[in-house]
Amino acid sequence: MVNKTKGLMRIVKASGYSYQGLLAAWRYEAAFRQELLMAVLAVLLAFWLDVDSVTRILLIGSVWLVVVVEMINCAIEAVVDRIGTEQHELSGRAKDMGSAAVLLTIVLALVVWVILLWQHWR
Repeated sequence: MVNKTKGLMRIVKASGYSYQGLLAAWRYEAAFRQELLMAVLAVLLAFWLDVDSVTRILLIGSVWLVVVVEMINCAIEAVVDRIGTEQHELSGRAKDMGSAAVLLTIVLALVVWVILLWQHWR
């Protein structure tokens, strides 16, 4: 079946699916809730800090990237879990790689914050 939704209606439907995805992540994924709350706190801190606009954007962007990658990780885990509950090397590898992507993004955010704030206050 071909999707014939076009124009504004396609955007409206896509927005609804995105909203459903955000709700599902909030409802079912503890890591997503924790990282989203930490990101909100970090964004508030970034606005409170006396830094220039580019620094603020980099601080905020780095923590929101963690949330985005966590959302992708949640999607990977949902698909793997949908396929089956039995242990399989490829399923484990997919979940481990998704988790590693989140870890690398957290490390990136920490490095960005440390470097930018160190540059600002030295």
